[in-house]
Amino acid sequence: MMFRTRRLAAASVAVTAATALVAGCTSGSASTSGASGDTLTLWTHNAGNSVELDVVKKIIKDFNGSQDKYKVKLQAFPQSDYNNSVVAAASARKLPCLLDVDGPNVANWAWGGYLDPIDVSDSEVPVLSQLASTVGRYNDKLYAFGFYDVSLAFFARKSVLNANGVRVPTMDKPWTKDEFNAALAKLKKSGKFEYPLEMGTGGTGEWWSYAYSPQLQSFGGDLIDRDDYKTASGTLGGENAVEWATWFHSLVAKDYMAKKSGADPNKDFLAGKSAIQWDGSWNAAKNAEKLGDDLAIIPPVDFGNGPKIGGSSWQWAMSSTCSNKAGAQAWLKFSRQTKYFVDYAKATSTIPATDDAAQQIADYQPGGKFDVLVQFARKYAMVRPATPAYPYISTEFEKASKDILAGADPKDALGQAAKSIDNNLKTNNYYSN
Repeated sequence: MMFRTRRLAAASVAVTAATALVAGCTSGSASTSGASGDTLTLWTHNAGNSVELDVVKKIIKDFNGSQDKYKVKLQAFPQSDYNNSVVAAASARKLPCLLDVDGPNVANWAWGGYLDPIDVSDSEVPVLSQLASTVGRYNDKLYAFGFYDVSLAFFARKSVLNANGVRVPTMDKPWTKDEFNAALAKLKKSGKFEYPLEMGTGGTGEWWSYAYSPQLQSFGGDLIDRDDYKTASGTLGGENAVEWATWFHSLVAKDYMAKKSGADPNKDFLAGKSAIQWDGSWNAAKNAEKLGDDLAIIPPVDFGNGPKIGGSSWQWAMSSTCSNKAGAQAWLKFSRQTKYFVDYAKATSTIPATDDAAQQIADYQPGGKFDVLVQFARKYAMVRPATPAYPYISTEFEKASKDILAGADPKDALGQAAKSIDNNLKTNNYYSN
């Protein structure tokens, strides 16, 4: 694919605005793709996340030892610097052959000319066997795939809910909005919690869209109109979205939730400072270890349009400027073995992307203590909008949501965000090809 330099300025602004969900790393310098004959460079955001990085290293070692035609060389970056490093390398046409990408950014990077479509049809694990949220497509072409996903859930102590007359919900009967509000009122009235609900409002960046836009979607709103991805006015700026924002602000106004939570919300929850926590599956094992059978893993609230959670995490892709695409795709195909899907899930406490992998992990097998999280990912996950505009949309949503918690008028804040997004879409010719 020819590198679309005409689009780089717009794409760079959008990607720079994006931030990721988890992890971190040690830095490495950029290198050209296929710089040394059949040596292919691979970039990852994982250097500070040693458990996940070790799995990447294992796959590379196994691949390099399995044949003598190609050699993959690893370079790891701090997650905080990773997106900017990719943007700079793309502008200089020095992207590596292989790189990981946060799932919501796949469409932006594909549109911007950073990535080429991939063909992994001959691999051990069929793409169609994966959770839909772990596959990155744009314009009906496959650009990336991931080995795992994560799931949002409410965590609580059964004993605390029972003591306050709060029903422990199930997937068959999740909390409704009214029931959830009533539960928070009871827990607040108990006098045992300054803030009965912990939703991670001290977080920054992509957490805001990942954590709160599913609740917006359950109210009937959305970040953009997904029919044609050309406007946000009727979805993010519509009546249902305003209803969500009004409710969201009420959590702070009624002292159900802190306007800005502490540095470690999960630690606070385990210490008993909050009764209910909205958090990711990455803390499920820690919670279970601490609370045992008293831990309740609770589905998202049905605010009227069904329970929703965010979908998609980090995925692997091939750059458009890779000079050895055959080698890059050979590594991608090699990596798609069930044993590596299992390795990722075990190392990172994440949800394996395939049923076959889940069957090999006791906690994720049917009836396992975290099988419910797999079910959440299957039933409730809603992939963030697959549009090149997404990083910009996410930034605008974060700004508006923070303003709303700080007291801004919900209609005005969301209306301005929708207007800014619409202007961005129009300026970029609706990100058409």
